[in-house]
Amino acid sequence: METLTVIGFAVAFFALIMVSVALHEIGHMVPARLFGVRVPRYFVGFGPTMWSTRRGETEYGVKWFPLGGFVQLLGMYPPRPDGRRRRTRLAEFADSARAAEWEEITPTDVEQERLFYQKKTWQKLVVMAGGPAMNLLIAFVLLLGVTATYGVVRPQTTIAYVQACIIADPTRTECAASDPPSPAAAAGLRPGDRVVSFNGTQITSYAQLSGLIRANRDAEARIVVERDGALVDLTPVHTVVTALPDTLDPSNRVQGGWLGVSPQTQLVRGGPVDVLGDMWTMTQQSAVALVQFPLKVWHVVWGLVTGQPRSVYDPISIVGASTVAGQVVASGEVGLPQKAATFFSLLAAVNLFLALFNFIPLPPLDGGHIAGALYEWLRRTGARLFGRRDPGFFDTAKLLPVAYAVGALLLVSGVVLILADIVSPVQLF
Repeated sequence: METLTVIGFAVAFFALIMVSVALHEIGHMVPARLFGVRVPRYFVGFGPTMWSTRRGETEYGVKWFPLGGFVQLLGMYPPRPDGRRRRTRLAEFADSARAAEWEEITPTDVEQERLFYQKKTWQKLVVMAGGPAMNLLIAFVLLLGVTATYGVVRPQTTIAYVQACIIADPTRTECAASDPPSPAAAAGLRPGDRVVSFNGTQITSYAQLSGLIRANRDAEARIVVERDGALVDLTPVHTVVTALPDTLDPSNRVQGGWLGVSPQTQLVRGGPVDVLGDMWTMTQQSAVALVQFPLKVWHVVWGLVTGQPRSVYDPISIVGASTVAGQVVASGEVGLPQKAATFFSLLAAVNLFLALFNFIPLPPLDGGHIAGALYEWLRRTGARLFGRRDPGFFDTAKLLPVAYAVGALLLVSGVVLILADIVSPVQLF
């Protein structure tokens, strides 16, 4: 029964991701139409067509492989620049792709400026940013729903646990007589104390306190707490330097100050400001994950070859994310409200990651087209300011080799991660 529950909610989560992909493409299509760009096709999925219908000048449909989607904007490649130029393989490759697209373009499309390359820079930016912006909006709405109705578990400035000693031996969990007291124990911290200040800095959140402790390394720490309604100056101590999980990449350990306390946690409801703060933290963490993505995919490959278990910090595919969502719902360790909150928070996290991923300034991603539009604007504006001849539209067809290389890398990475998520899935419970 538990297996069926995992599969059922994994399929539901996957379907919601496909809905997010469909909305991403709508984020491109709606402003494109508003600006007059002709949109011949809108499809969810890739490969052979499963079903399609035509409404006006656009064909809508679903492909057999539900691992993405696309909206065709006519006129992505401008006509080949006039004038003589050296014929290279790159030029021939670009011209062949351009010719394939221009088979569908009519003289009326050119005359009425219905082609994407003919649009103003700001219009191009709005169209290409519309997809990722839709994912950001979905993430915000989902997180706001969770935060406002159920709440988010947040650490508090009140201490829940004080570690008694510094245990140097990683094989032990209990203190020995020879172990020195932890800085927190030596300072006299007790469970229930609320930290008011650290080295003269007023404490407003546990994240702030944690950052101050880390940055303090092995320097002196003067702590003031509120205990039984009174302020208490604790005994000054020195924090110690140890290996701690990186705040933006928990899979990596960095050197930082350590005090030896754990905070109380509380389920806290909030509003849009809280959600934006959480999304900013998630954005920073996702940016680090994106930079490390190729290396981490290689680690997944190596783990598959050597038979090592997957880490919860490994990258996962859409299949893996769906499986994790199914595991959360099927788990008997948490209640239904928490399951629902976690389920939709995961969906929000996937949408946020998709948005940031698509902003990478490389074709065929949306960020690559945004970078191309900005480059064209800078080049033409610079020519106008310096009285030079207008260089014309930027020939985006020249970037096709980069687009194919990036696409191939993403395809291989996706296949590897899907295989890993099937053979050796990430286990949360």
